Amino acid sequence: MIIEGRAEKARILLAHGAGAPMDSLFMTQLASGLAADGVEVIRFEFPYMQQRRIDGKKRPPDRQPKLLEYFTQLIGQYTQENLPLWLAGKSMGGRMASMLADHPAVSGCFVYGYPFYAPGKQDRPRIEHLVTVANPVHVFQGSRDSMGRKEVVGEYRLSGSVTLHWLDDGDHDLKPRKISGITQDEHIADAVESTLEIINPHY
Repeated sequence: MIIEGRAEKARILLAHGAGAPMDSLFMTQLASGLAADGVEVIRFEFPYMQQRRIDGKKRPPDRQPKLLEYFTQLIGQYTQENLPLWLAGKSMGGRMASMLADHPAVSGCFVYGYPFYAPGKQDRPRIEHLVTVANPVHVFQGSRDSMGRKEVVGEYRLSGSVTLHWLDDGDHDLKPRKISGITQDEHIADAVESTLEIINPHY
């Protein structure tokens, strides 16, 4: 568990993606940016990643029910009266967060690179809960993400509570090509700024 920032205006539970831990460069950059202006960011690892840290062996993610159960336990642990709790995550962690967005203790959700489908499997979208979700879900998505390209995702009929924030030429890590003239750092900074403005409109 890595905790940054001060819990004055809001708290964010931030989950990692399937393959990289909570202290990856992407997660560190994201969390340090979000931990500003009275926002506390809590990075955590799912049980399978905790075990990898112990024995060094790479393993696939836990099955969805176990991931959601662990995330739900953390919601209960970090819910605090009069302090908005937001869920967030990178890729798989963001998908789990979005599945819990309507939890009664949660204000909403942020996803940085949503895995709308597995690469090459556009016919099997992972959007069932995004059709009915009621709380705000904000997705920051690279327009050429191999797990959710703009032209594919644009055809989905998602809940009006889901807002897609497109980052030009970004891939699944929000990284654009050099020819775009934009950097990954700029995309992450834009996502962070938008997130903080949503949490605290006076940011």
